[in-house]
Amino acid sequence: MPVLIITKSDDNECVEFVIEAIEERGEQVFRLDTDRFPTEIKLVAEYGRSSKRLSLVSEQGELNLEDVSAIWHRRLNIGGKLPDTMDRQIRNASLGESRATLMGMLASLNAFRVDPVQRIRHAENKQLQLQVARELDIEIPRTLITNDPESVLEFAQVCENGIITKMLSSFAVYENGQERVVFTNPVKREDLEDLTGLRLCPMTFQEMVPKALELRVTVVGREVFSASIDSQSRERAVHDWRRDGLEMIEEWKPYDLPVEIKERLLRLMDYFGLNYGAIDIIVTPDHRHIFLEVNPAGEFFWLERYPGLPISKALADVLLGRAARRENA
Repeated sequence: MPVLIITKSDDNECVEFVIEAIEERGEQVFRLDTDRFPTEIKLVAEYGRSSKRLSLVSEQGELNLEDVSAIWHRRLNIGGKLPDTMDRQIRNASLGESRATLMGMLASLNAFRVDPVQRIRHAENKQLQLQVARELDIEIPRTLITNDPESVLEFAQVCENGIITKMLSSFAVYENGQERVVFTNPVKREDLEDLTGLRLCPMTFQEMVPKALELRVTVVGREVFSASIDSQSRERAVHDWRRDGLEMIEEWKPYDLPVEIKERLLRLMDYFGLNYGAIDIIVTPDHRHIFLEVNPAGEFFWLERYPGLPISKALADVLLGRAARRENA
């Protein structure tokens, strides 16, 4: 019974890690690079009164989709290889039809998923995450999300260590063809002097939390993997370790997460019904653990290399039903 991995051709090595782990266990896996549909990968979905045919065809061969036992929803870029030279309206129509076709096929499969798309989308709501964390006695930073300048000024006055700003949605700004990710940034006194831009876009503000370490906690089924980085050792990484992420990649170390924190994070995952989540946490100098967010499809490839956490093996076991998992409704 093969496992289907939904990804894209330029995804990172974590996909190969999981493929190797599945094959090491003697099972089959089919990689669907969604950017190669419909230009290079063929899909056939035929429905009759008494018969049905669902298949994918690529250089890997033909996959009978009714045989799929589990699906890993990793990344999507449906229609990514459609020629840019196509008429814009026709290309947009092709993109829309390709997405509807592929997503409809995936929705129709009776297979276990890590994780169902609806659960991923629900769990991506950062405000809901903070609310649920509070209810589970997981400490969170004081947070304000608003387009009201007066509320920001009042918030800044009660956060004695200062405030930072971050985005609820993930996006990048492109300058001269280069991607520039929007990181977490401190809010300076001069920034508070003109907040009129809030009328065009709301923003998220949080109290500045003192950092001893930053954690990436990866939950796979009932397994919890924790790693730490000393982001305060580099000036560029003080407010967001991702600014120097590649340069610091070898500095990640295993971290012994307290049992009570681990149990609460598992309850958080239970609430959202997720089998996978990448959780960001700040450890303060007085050893408090402050929850920032959970990314239902967050990265983990560097944690396989440094410090060598066996996340892909755990993910393979969950997909194959060899480890405890949260079943899909």
